[in-house]
Order: sequence, then structure tokens, then C-alpha cells
Amino acid sequence: MSTELLPPVAPDVLADAVEQLSARLRKKLDAAIAGCADQASAAPDGSIEVRFGEDATVTLRPGPSGAVTQTEQAACTCLLAPRCLHRAAALGAAPLAEGQGDDPGGGEASDAGTHSEVGTGTGTGTGMAVGEAVSGAVSDTRALPAGDPPTPLTPTQIRAATALWNAAAEALSAGVTAGGAVVQAELLRAAHTARLAALPRAEAAALRVVRGLRAARERSEGQRLGDLADAFRVLLAGAALLSSGSVDAGAAGSVRRAYGQGGSLRVFGLCREPVLSATGYGGVTTHLVGSDGAGYTVSDVRPGGLARVKGAGSASVALGGAVLDHAGLARGGLRIVGATVSADGRLGAGRGVGATPLRGVDWSEEPAAALFARPVREAMAAALADGFEAETPPTALLGCDVEVIGAAGDAVVVRVAAQGPLLRLRPAHPHPELPHAANLRRIAGHPGLVLRVLGRPDLDRAATLRPLAVGPVPGATATLRLPDEWKGHADLGYDRLQGEHFPREAAGGAAAGPVPVGPDPLADAPLWRVRRLLETGVAGGRRAVAEAGRGTDTASLVTRLTRAGLGGAAHLAQALTAEAGRRPRDAFGRLTDASADSYARAWLASAVHLKAAERTLVAASWS
Repeated sequence: MSTELLPPVAPDVLADAVEQLSARLRKKLDAAIAGCADQASAAPDGSIEVRFGEDATVTLRPGPSGAVTQTEQAACTCLLAPRCLHRAAALGAAPLAEGQGDDPGGGEASDAGTHSEVGTGTGTGTGMAVGEAVSGAVSDTRALPAGDPPTPLTPTQIRAATALWNAAAEALSAGVTAGGAVVQAELLRAAHTARLAALPRAEAAALRVVRGLRAARERSEGQRLGDLADAFRVLLAGAALLSSGSVDAGAAGSVRRAYGQGGSLRVFGLCREPVLSATGYGGVTTHLVGSDGAGYTVSDVRPGGLARVKGAGSASVALGGAVLDHAGLARGGLRIVGATVSADGRLGAGRGVGATPLRGVDWSEEPAAALFARPVREAMAAALADGFEAETPPTALLGCDVEVIGAAGDAVVVRVAAQGPLLRLRPAHPHPELPHAANLRRIAGHPGLVLRVLGRPDLDRAATLRPLAVGPVPGATATLRLPDEWKGHADLGYDRLQGEHFPREAAGGAAAGPVPVGPDPLADAPLWRVRRLLETGVAGGRRAVAEAGRGTDTASLVTRLTRAGLGGAAHLAQALTAEAGRRPRDAFGRLTDASADSYARAWLASAVHLKAAERTLVAASWS
């Protein structure tokens, strides 16, 4: 179902329309939505008309923002309007508008900060980013003031979080199969309540689940059940914490990114990273390192998609009147006076910020050289500690010198220098029109090549690095030969490596036989069976998990997990199947406990344990 013509609809408008339907009409809603988008047409006045036969026409009149944000902007000509099936179906077929706490682009949003900063987020767009940014502590190396004492959640916020938990639990219990428009509307209603209670992070998590349910039911291209399971885990975990009242107001998130005074800074470019989201946002993030070794970013991400990604790489940097573009900044430097910095190192462009260009530093010079001097095991341990609670990739980049061994599928197998571990280099972004994959294929064709790699570790794959830039290893002969204007490194998302950039002969020959990929404790462990059980619950709901528990699969699952030393995972999986099948009834066959609360808690416990176990195995793969 194509929804390109239909304007985005605010979640509360759709929730109100579904709530006004009678029980009889609600049963027909999903069928009415199915063919709705094909009947849409643009009117001369800019409105969108959706025809339902000859008797009814729904007219959607989006506001200045391009979205339907008021109930009166959706009208139907039938006699039952506004409590009619036609109006609810037209609104249900339209895409959801961005919420107050939504991170447009799945974590790569453009937010203006507290005073019009360039504060867009970074990310790879690989599906890792669920967009649940958890505010970390500001590094001691940044001169930011200490925050105010924690503020407790208000009773209104706790009630809103409880309502969101209940709606999410019911949606999980229903699963994709039964998670139609009515179930989604209940979740949207709870999300809107969370918005009114100033819980933007919870609202954003709920909207991601609704979008995931829609995509799964429509079998959209690129939709992964694992992504929806992760979205449910993030939503349920956040709602459980907020509804318990055990966290302070900081866990609620904020609509605008908070920036503090950073004083005077000297920053030097490391690389550029293209940012492309599935929701039409595109741009660039330039990674910087301060003279004290702290990491910073300057981003420019706005609506525009792939075309904007390509143009943003050489667009001017809107920071303190600097005359550099992002390509120049990635290979140059800035002296910033009156800097404003967010907790995750994003530089703002407030009115009082001034910047003058500086000469860039090579990767072999300080402070950039410190990134490559740190042992990869130590750097990976820090990345896991930074990204364990957060659902976004770690902000710190990892640098190392490696020797190319060869290609293994879509990955390049390399060995870290000084007898380090085997790593897999995978594209930072899979889009075919971005040069990430093409550059890695060229690198894989030169076994024995030694190069310096700067990238982001993939916390969900064993020994995997997503490289953003590469450069030559100082003093090595079988290394890259880059043009002088590239200033010692190639940005894999913008620069394209050619044959003349490689040495004629690498230090070693091509491997005879299969390329060794190293141990993969994550693939060897039977944890995939737990994930399959959790995804079965997301797809088929509580009933599907209960059915799985009645067969021999659960006994086999528990046995295999126990033999592998994963007794905790076995116990939680067994408890989940038992709770899914627990449906107590009275003497008349009526359910005595119809709540999905206990089932959702059992599912969440298993999902959180699975995530922690997977992260532990990923850490072991870097040893």
C-alpha cells in the first residue's frame, strides 16, 4: 500500500477518530484501511480526497506543517461523520507525523538545541539506531557546568507511563497478527498522553513500535522482525522504569538537546560520515577531536534524503562564522571561542560562538594519534560500557592499524596489528549509492595491505567494526597511497578509492583456501533460540508463545541453553512460555485475569537478559 499522496497525521488525531467508532465499525477498520491509499487524489486547493464509492468522500486538509494536526482538518461527507468508518480509515492509512520526542530519521534528527545550535545527531542508518538516546554524563575533559539536582517524576508522569505500559503490554500480547488499527490507536493514545505529561522519550518509543507494527503488517521491504522486537523491548523497559517512579525526570528525555558552555576549544577534523535515514532525512556529521583528546561532532541533517547527503558533504559549516565546508573541516581544524557543547559532544552554533580555521593534524600527530595508540580491547570495553544502556551506537570512535586478510561474504576480514584479534569490517551504511561497500570491496581485493582504520564498533555483531575512514600506516610500504589533497585519510562515505591508491604489491599474498573469520561466540551460542522465541511472540502474540511452550521445542530450548551454561536464559525462557499459557478461568469459562501485565514482564525479562548476554559475548569476541 503506497501512502505517498496522503499527508502525515498526528497520533492523537488518529487515536480520537478510532475511539469514536462503535465496536461493530472497529472490526471493519483494518479492511477499510487496506485499499484506502489507492483511492486518494489531490484536489486543486491542495487538499487530499479519498473516495469510498459514490456515497462518501473524506477530505484531508493538512496545516502549514504539511500534517493533519487538528480533528477538523479531516472531514467526511457521510451522515455518520465524524464518527464514521471512512474518516478513521483515511486517517489510519496515512503515515504518522513525527512526535514531540521523535528523533526524525531514527536517531539522526536535526534539533536546534536550546538556542539554534547545529545539533543534529549522528548515526549510520544501519538499523542499529532505535533512536533511544540515553543522556550520558559529560566527560570531565569538557568544561561544562554541573547539572541541577535530580528532579523526581510527577504523579502525572507516573500515571502516563503506567498507561503507556498497559497499552504496550496489550500490543505485545496481540502481536503483529492481531495488532491492527485498533490496537495501534490505543498505543497512540497512550503516546499522546505521554507527550502531554512531558515524556518525549517514551512517546518516541511508542511511535516507533506503531510504525514497526504497520510495516510488519504491510510486509514492507526492509522490515525486520528483530527490529520490532528491539523496539518493544526499549518501550517496555522505559515505561516500566518511569511507571515505577524510581528514576528522576532526566529519564523522561527532552524535546530539545541541552547545550552547556564549553569555553574555548581547539578541535581538529577526523572524518566525515554521511547520515541517511529511512524517514527522508539526510546530511553529514563531521567527527572532531579536541586538543585534550575529547571527541566532538558537527552535524547538518535535514529533510532531503540521498540528494542532500551527497551535497551536505561539501556544504558550509554553520559554526561561528567559519569559512570551512565539511570536507575542509574533516581535514582541518577550528579554534572556537564561547563554544556550546551537548552531553554527547555535539557542538552548537549559538550567537556568541566564534570560530577561526586552524591547520589540520595528520592521524599520526597528536591528538589524533592517541585514538590509534589505544589497545582495541580496552577501547571496545569502553564502547560497550558507554553503549550498554543506550540504544544508539557509541559516540566514541575506535581506531586501529590492521592487515587485510581477504573477503568473507560482505565483510572484509582484517587482523589488528601486533598479533591482535581478527575483525570484520562491514559497510557503515548499506545504501548502494554511497561508496562504503564499493570501497571495502576494493580493500578486500588487496590481501596483505596494511592500513589505519577509524570507525564505530558494532555492538550487536561479534568482532565487527563499521569503518568511516581509512588512511596509510606511517612507515609501512604495503599501505595506501592517497592524494595530497586528502590530507592522509579517505572518508569511505564520500571519497572513492581507485586502483592508483593501492600499492602494486601487498606485503602478503592472497590466502590459499577459505579466509579465516575468527571465533564467533555469539553465533556459536544457542541464544538465537531465545531470540526466535521472543520474535515469535512479537509476530503471533501471546497465543503463539503458548503454542510453542506446549510442544517439544521448549524442552529442547531449555536443555540446549543449560548445557551451554546459559541457565539464566533457560529459566527466563521457560517462565515466559509458562506465563503465556497461563489463562486462569472460572467455573463458567471466563478469564479471571485478562491482563497482559505478567506476560509482558516475563517477555521483557527474557529480552533484557538476552541483550545483556549478547553484549557479553560480543565483548569476548574482541579478546
